[in-house]
Amino acid sequence: MIKLEIGHEVELEYGGRAAITGIIGKGIHDIVYIASYNGTQWALKWYDIDKLDDPEKMLKNLKDNVSDGAPNNKFMWPKYITKKYSDGSFGFLMEMKPESFEYLVDILKGYKIVNEPETGRANKKNVRFSSLFAMTASALNIVNAFRKLHKAEKTYQYLDDNGFFINADTGAILVGGCDHIVRNGDAKALKGGMPGYMAPELVKGVACPDINTDRYTLAASLFKLLFRGDPLEGRKVVNDICLTEEEILRHYGEDALFVYDPNDDSNRPVRGIHDSVMKFWETYPDYIKEVFTKAFTDGLNDPSKRVDESEWQSVLTRLRAEVIQCPMCGRTNFARFFDKADHKTYKCTNCREEIPTLEMSHHKWRTPVFKGAKIYECDIYSDSNDFLTVVGEVVENKLRPGVFGIKNCS
Repeated sequence: MIKLEIGHEVELEYGGRAAITGIIGKGIHDIVYIASYNGTQWALKWYDIDKLDDPEKMLKNLKDNVSDGAPNNKFMWPKYITKKYSDGSFGFLMEMKPESFEYLVDILKGYKIVNEPETGRANKKNVRFSSLFAMTASALNIVNAFRKLHKAEKTYQYLDDNGFFINADTGAILVGGCDHIVRNGDAKALKGGMPGYMAPELVKGVACPDINTDRYTLAASLFKLLFRGDPLEGRKVVNDICLTEEEILRHYGEDALFVYDPNDDSNRPVRGIHDSVMKFWETYPDYIKEVFTKAFTDGLNDPSKRVDESEWQSVLTRLRAEVIQCPMCGRTNFARFFDKADHKTYKCTNCREEIPTLEMSHHKWRTPVFKGAKIYECDIYSDSNDFLTVVGEVVENKLRPGVFGIKNCS
């Protein structure tokens, strides 16, 4: 691979040049640079073609994706492909990550490393969701990204901790690594992958990426986001001090076992190592734990039994609806951590304020009602998958404090 230097200009396939102005980072298969083109800053991904199984197939896939266009504007899609260099090296331009979005890996760690501009000193900066609303919104947005991808008849062939960028204040997401997206059923053009995201049949090398392997990846991504850990990394895995390729194949492929498998406790989380997983497993309501158990037991080795996007959206929409912010003291938590005055009313355990609920005709649960609570289109219409459009909001009567109503936002 020809490495690019600051000031170097790269020719684009259909004319024009992009000038290298900086470097963002290095991946397994590539280096990502900052490039200036037509007065705009872009990210230039430049491949190490020795790390690609089939560079020509990768290039063809890039051209197909540019031609097809992105599933929606949440995908950081390839825009312009470069000309090939003499050694066959090539790359493409894509939009830069906005500053307000964080790498998924930094959210999973809870911090990022920031260099001070003047001294160059490296400091830790906390990276956390601003609220439970933002966290549940990000999970729903990841589900929707997979839905849009599959509707476009495309799938992921490779995903890792940097596959998503998340706004920790709003839960908005952007999908990265879009050069790894292929038409459903196309063979891989990349070597390897990240076992924590790969379906067991991919780790074993007995299948090609498709929608069913994507659904395993979706479940793994959501588990990491909500539980801050790997669904297959427990006692059995950490007992192997150094994971060789053979042990990765065993733990993530041939003998993969969910850390909370109800019929086998040999791979349970280890205290002191998997504290976050243990803590959050006790935090989330049973219906969340049940769907993850289904995803990583029935769906672990049987692709036809994996949880699809509609089922994920249903349980996550409920989880979002059950985030309560007490209108009196501001305490925010899931409904299960509030007392019940009766079957229609929650009571804050902090200030004892009562929070009423509404029954939606097609939901099996009651929705807590408090000032600022939002009602979405999918709450109103049973055939709707729209979890973003707000159709109603609980507001307080300005002339009669303490009297609430639902404002029509449609």
